[in-house]
Amino acid sequence: MLEMDIQRELVPPEFLAVLLAGFGNELSPLTSDHGDEPCLKALLPVANKPLLDYPLSWLEQSGIKDVLLICPAIHRPAISHHIHSHPYSSLHIDIQPYEETADSGVGTCTLLRHFSSRISRDFVLLPCDFIPPPSLPLTSILNKFRTDTVSDGLIATTCWFTTPKPEKNASPDEWGHIAPSVSIVWDKPSATLLYIDTPDDLDRNSEEVELRMSMLSRYPRTVLSSNLQDSHVYVCKRSVLDVLQEKHHFDSFREEFLPWLCKVQYQRTKREKYEHLLKPVANTSQALALKHSTLLSKSKQQIAHVPKSKSSATSAPQSPVPADPNLDTSPSLRVGLHMHRPANGIAARVNNIHTFMEMNRHFLTTTTYALPTDPTDRALIDQKAQISSDTIIGDSTKVDERTSIKKSVIGRHCTIGKMAKIVGCVLLDHCVVEDGAKLDGCVLGKNTKVGAKAELVRCVTQAGYEVDPGESVKNEKLEISDWTAGGVADSDSESD
Repeated sequence: MLEMDIQRELVPPEFLAVLLAGFGNELSPLTSDHGDEPCLKALLPVANKPLLDYPLSWLEQSGIKDVLLICPAIHRPAISHHIHSHPYSSLHIDIQPYEETADSGVGTCTLLRHFSSRISRDFVLLPCDFIPPPSLPLTSILNKFRTDTVSDGLIATTCWFTTPKPEKNASPDEWGHIAPSVSIVWDKPSATLLYIDTPDDLDRNSEEVELRMSMLSRYPRTVLSSNLQDSHVYVCKRSVLDVLQEKHHFDSFREEFLPWLCKVQYQRTKREKYEHLLKPVANTSQALALKHSTLLSKSKQQIAHVPKSKSSATSAPQSPVPADPNLDTSPSLRVGLHMHRPANGIAARVNNIHTFMEMNRHFLTTTTYALPTDPTDRALIDQKAQISSDTIIGDSTKVDERTSIKKSVIGRHCTIGKMAKIVGCVLLDHCVVEDGAKLDGCVLGKNTKVGAKAELVRCVTQAGYEVDPGESVKNEKLEISDWTAGGVADSDSESD
């Protein structure tokens, strides 16, 4: 193992990971501030594990070492503290803040242009909210990129996935919109992404997809898929940033730049104008890619095989083949597509409350009776409490007698009183549920307090919210502003 680590140190780094951690407005009120304390999307726990840990573990397993983590300046202290408290032994994480508020969003393109001086090589762009299944190692996407850039000059590889349909009435409409599927057109034989429906396309014509003849003539065997989600994981050549510097009006990578980049493959005028920027230099990274792939193979990680004609160093020398003067040897400038199906494990972006709830439920199906392992923490759970096998209980959480908890994730340092009933819920850290309270299908933000004999059905609360004893609420987002406004005895006051 020591020899393998030494070999890794001697091989120059191949990719830089650019990890984006934003405000997570679609996860409000879970990400709404708790007084002066921000509630970070990146640290929002799924199955009692912070969201940020999922992509960081994924990167670590892939062999990537260098991570540029970009986050709002106000979130930097909390993220820095978390990373230093939970060190990733093989990752070098450079946390770079940017000035932004939850109301003044900064697009991915703008961030990449701003931090481009720190991105000196091919890079992997990914969000902090993507949870990949074990069946989708990042190495499989990296190896597809490695192979295709060497074989025909591909410039980027994207990752798309299909999700199972949500259960009927799994969560109320009041929680916000479920992320819609996206329509894309792609070439199946070459796994090339050709077209992505954008919001502008939908505004112009939501019923039809308009395709150019130049695309269809170059890729006659296209496929239209309308049930996909974009993982927002993109492996890119460094030259992509050079073009982005010129396209200074683009703000969104996914909705503006990526659809435009797809068109360069088959629109002659765009290709002629930008080929000099996108065209890969004489490929000096092939040997480097093979070294990284070999190291990963030796450490028994799952990787895709590079064709023998390009990877076998021990094969017999080949006789030189004369070049065909009529063969088009110009780089394809393709955007590749890596497809993941739910039959191979569920992938998700936890960017709304519906998906947050679904992924917590998903982990309950793969976990068996996850009670604290420390004897001191186990002693806090009364022996007369009824806890189902598909439940997760966090450390330092107290559960009193004759309380029933089923199909739920209970965070750390929570207090659950006597004879409470909790079914199909997610409680974040430091929640208090008093005696006799009933919770069904709810998500409680951290430090939420539910009074005795209160009843909540399919509600989600902001951190620090307090439910009065005996109160009954159904299908609501419960936010501090509404709660405090309700406590003001002023008939002329206006509610939000």
